[in-house]
Amino acid sequence: MDLSVALCGINFKNPLTTASGTFSTQASSEFYNPSELGAVITKGVSSEPWDGNPTPRIAETYGGMLNSIGLQNPGVDEFISSELPLLSKFNTNVIVNVAGRTIEDYCKVVEKLNDTTVDMLEINISCPNVKCGGIGFGTDAKLAASVTKAVRHISTKPLIIKLTPNVTDITEIAKAVEAEGADCISLINTLLGMKIDVHKFSPILKNKVGGLSGPAIKPIAVRMVYQVRRAVTLPIIGLGGIATGEDVAEFLLAGADLVSIGTACLHNPLIFLDIKRTFTEYMEKHNFHTIADLKAAFREI
Repeated sequence: MDLSVALCGINFKNPLTTASGTFSTQASSEFYNPSELGAVITKGVSSEPWDGNPTPRIAETYGGMLNSIGLQNPGVDEFISSELPLLSKFNTNVIVNVAGRTIEDYCKVVEKLNDTTVDMLEINISCPNVKCGGIGFGTDAKLAASVTKAVRHISTKPLIIKLTPNVTDITEIAKAVEAEGADCISLINTLLGMKIDVHKFSPILKNKVGGLSGPAIKPIAVRMVYQVRRAVTLPIIGLGGIATGEDVAEFLLAGADLVSIGTACLHNPLIFLDIKRTFTEYMEKHNFHTIADLKAAFREI
């Protein structure tokens, strides 16, 4: 059986990747070998260190979790000097998630990563644009197109644009970033949610609202992958609530080429090995020899 996938001129040994914000090289490698994965996608990296939001910033919910971490990270210089050497020890592709509050922020990070061994860049356009009153880059087609165009002009690496689901029409945003040179799209990022402590009579998160992830959002993510697959020709990384091998198959049938697993690995650090095993069993059960065989089996009602 061949689980490999070719995407943007890069070969992935299998379609499994980590989701940004949930992978730590040192911590994760204590539970499993990242070389088992097709790629690792790092936590968001910004031009300067970010402190993140005040605590509490995580809350459990039915079928998932809310987080308002705020993309806490030590900045791109520290990432290149400390984190990247650790990542290079593993036999897997490295994708760096890039965060920014302005277009200039994104460009600074991308420029510094050009001369590194990083394989691809995932541009997180869910960040708020401080020059436009805090509106998220990914919620406006023109802003999404602007940041894509700017980083495309600078980057020597293939670009993945990560889309937010907090929009009216996800295909409009996907078409906008495709037109400005995106090489790939990943979706979905978290949905905006809130939880209130009914005994303390106040929001649980200090930031009041946060991003909802986990199994509860999977049907929305599958729907959006399906819609975007029919709107653009770009490769797609699908994510949102994946916890089993059959979940992986569902996203691939919807139109994804790779998948990312995030919240599930916070619950079970060994989940990647379980998912890889159950996905392989699923492929064997249905006599699929390649990912292309699986995707070709999809049929409309």
